[in-house]
Amino acid sequence: GQQLVESGGGSVQAGGSLRLSCGASGYTYSTNCMGWFRKGPGKEREGVATIYPVFGGGRTYYTDSVKGRFTISRDNVKNTLYLQMNSLKPEDTAMYYCATVRCRSGLVSKLDDVIRWGQGTQVTVSS
Repeated sequence: GQQLVESGGGSVQAGGSLRLSCGASGYTYSTNCMGWFRKGPGKEREGVATIYPVFGGGRTYYTDSVKGRFTISRDNVKNTLYLQMNSLKPEDTAMYYCATVRCRSGLVSKLDDVIRWGQGTQVTVSS
């Protein structure tokens, strides 16, 4: 079946870095828009970053709170999506989910635009 499996979460101190990975299987990964979402304690799930397919320019978009700190990327040979997170802050603490999303324009943040979810990986940032 079609699956997304995240890895790479963990606990770090503020200012540290983590790289999340998301392996895709069972469908044509390279032609899809992909995104990372997160749900922090007491918060709604939000879109963090979106990457478009190469034929769509491979454009990337970020929510304002992570611009300049997070980088979304994709390896279409390995069918893997990444989220490099630097300069982490306690407010980045959340469950992070990768997702296949409908291509829109800019950051895809509406949950209705998610086609498929991964199971999530926890990121905890301590001060």
